[in-house]
Amino acid sequence: MRFADLSDNMRGAVLMTVSMTAFTLNDSFFKALSDELPLFQALFLRGLGTTAGLVIVALVLKQIRFGLSRRDWGLLALRTAAEAAAAWFFLTALTHMPIANISAIMQSMPLAVTLAGAVFLGEAVGWRRLAAIAVGFVGVLMIVQPGAESFSANSLFGLASVACVTVRDLAARRMSAAVPSVMVALVAALGVTVFAGVGAAFIDWAPVSLKAAAQLGGAMVFVLFGYILSVATMRVGEISFVAPFRYTSLVVALVLGYLVWGDWPDGLTLAGAALVVGTGIFTLYRERQLRLRRRAVLPR
Repeated sequence: MRFADLSDNMRGAVLMTVSMTAFTLNDSFFKALSDELPLFQALFLRGLGTTAGLVIVALVLKQIRFGLSRRDWGLLALRTAAEAAAAWFFLTALTHMPIANISAIMQSMPLAVTLAGAVFLGEAVGWRRLAAIAVGFVGVLMIVQPGAESFSANSLFGLASVACVTVRDLAARRMSAAVPSVMVALVAALGVTVFAGVGAAFIDWAPVSLKAAAQLGGAMVFVLFGYILSVATMRVGEISFVAPFRYTSLVVALVLGYLVWGDWPDGLTLAGAALVVGTGIFTLYRERQLRLRRRAVLPR
């Protein structure tokens, strides 16, 4: 069956799966790259390539807009600052802990965004979803394991990244439809690159070997594909159907972590990850059910 023959929901699911795989492959290249290049240098060089690629995409799709409202520019600036902070926290954790562990922590993002939407935006969240969020955060504690011998302070960087991503996504929710999706990604990439460039100005740069250049190129290509496909994903199918396929990234991280670095999470971490994923899917399912009910009672 051809891709074009699939339903909108199935095409969205395929795009989400490929997008999450691309992002996780980017993470793997970046983690491998950390053996040779300092974080800020690697992030700056990757950012140059990613930004250039997104400029081309934005120009082709004619999605560069300068006549945005002051409110949208403010939200875009907030989202970009949160993106830069999230990138630093996440990549710092990624370079010092197994990729599957940090990926498992990041799976709590939908729960954090749902809770923050209720607290800060006044979005309705029933007791079932609140209970699921509470159980999901128990799963996060099982992954992080504070107080245990296996606890790593880098897990806190992962949690800080989740907090920053939550701010980023809430800012995106408040933007008007006048802000093109590709432009949002472009401004974010540019902001991360500038942030990394400032940091890179205060460190000693390492020579870029042929191996490091290849890894850097791989990271650029996959993060660019991830950005583009994630934008395409949001335009195909129902979000409530497509969104659960974002958990593909955890499966890919588990496989790559084992094959490339020989890492495999312990049983408690895997159980925690299962709780986080399960409650995340339940939360998305409840959102879909409530949306369908609201549609059913609307006057026709």
